[in-house]
Amino acid sequence: MTTLKPSGLTILGLETSCDETAASVVRRDEDGSVSVLSSIIGTQFEQHAPFGGVVPELAARAHVESIDAIAAEAMRSAGLGFEELDGVAATAGPGLVGGVMVGLAFGKAVSLARGVPLVAVNHLEGHAVSARLGADVGYPFLLLLVSGGHCQLLEVAGVGACKRLGTTIDDAAGEAFDKIGKSLGLPYPGGPALEKLAVGGNPDRYPLPRALLGRKDCDFSFSGLKTAAARIAETLTADDERRDLAAGVQAAIARQLSERVDRAMKLYKESHEPGDLRFVVAGGVAANGAVRAALLANCEKNDFSFAAPPLAYCTDNAAMIALAGAERLALGISDDLDAVARPRWPLDEAAALANPANAYGRKGAKA
Repeated sequence: MTTLKPSGLTILGLETSCDETAASVVRRDEDGSVSVLSSIIGTQFEQHAPFGGVVPELAARAHVESIDAIAAEAMRSAGLGFEELDGVAATAGPGLVGGVMVGLAFGKAVSLARGVPLVAVNHLEGHAVSARLGADVGYPFLLLLVSGGHCQLLEVAGVGACKRLGTTIDDAAGEAFDKIGKSLGLPYPGGPALEKLAVGGNPDRYPLPRALLGRKDCDFSFSGLKTAAARIAETLTADDERRDLAAGVQAAIARQLSERVDRAMKLYKESHEPGDLRFVVAGGVAANGAVRAALLANCEKNDFSFAAPPLAYCTDNAAMIALAGAERLALGISDDLDAVARPRWPLDEAAALANPANAYGRKGAKA
C-alpha cells in the first residue's frame, strides 16, 4: 500500500503508445489538486509523413532513440531529480505494442533503480482523467473518448471503474478524419488539416452516408463515411469542391458523435442524480471546434456540465498518464515489474468479452 505524504505524490509519466514520445512530471496533492510540473512531447511527424500514417516499426525505433532524452528533459524542466519521485507511471497499452514496450521498459528501469512504485497505466484511463488536468472534475461522469484509435462512450464511476455504453464497430472518428484528409491530399496528420480546410465550406454540397440509423444503441461507425468521402475526393479538381467536402465530412462526424452522445445522456440520466450529470470529452478529436460545439449543445439540451482537457492535453501526452498513475497510487494500487505490454486493453473488460465490437480474426479499434 502507498500512503500519501503531506506534500502528496510526485509522479513521472511516460507515454509511447503511438507516434509521440512523451514524458511528464505531475504532482497530486492530498486534496486531489493537480499541478503539471513539466510536459515534454517528441513528435514523429517527419518520419511518418511520407507514408501518410504511422508506421509501427519506425515509431518503435524512434521511441528507443528519444525516450532517454525526453525523460531527462521532463525532469530538468520540473526542477527535480529522479530521487525526488514517489512513483513512475507508464502506458502499458493499448497501442502499437513495439512502442508500448519501450516506455514500459523505461518505467520499469526507473522503478527498479530508484526503488519507487511502478504503475502500468491503461492509455484510455489516461484520456479518461485528462480533463482533471485543467479542472476539478469529480466522479462520476459520462465520458466520450474520441481519438485516432478510439471512439467510446463510458460511464466513469471512479478510478478503474468504467462501464461501456457504446463503441465503434469499425473505424474511430479520428481515423476517419485522418484518412479522408489523406484522400483530399492533405498533409499528415489529416484531422487538423481537414478542420482548417473546412472553414467557409458548404457542408451540404455532397451527399454523405449516415451510419446505423435504424439502431437505438450508442455504437459508432465511420467506415462508410470514409469510403464515400474517398470516392468523392477522387473526382474533385477545384479548391472550393475540396473545401465543401471537408466541411461535409466534419459536419457528418460531429453529427454522429452528437446523436450517440444524446442517447447516452438519456440512458445515464436514468440511473444518476442531477448533481452527477457531468460530461467529459477527451482524445485528439476533442480539439476539433465543430465537434466541441455539437457536444456543448448536447450538454445544454440535457442539463449536463461540460468539461474537456486543455488543448495541450487532448492529444497523446504523458501528463495524463502521470495523473492516472498518481490517482492509482493514492489508492495504494501499483504493479509488479512483470507487468506486460498489451496491444489491446479495454477499460470495460467484462463488456468487451461479453459483447465484442469486432469478431475474432478481424482488425478493429485498438480498444
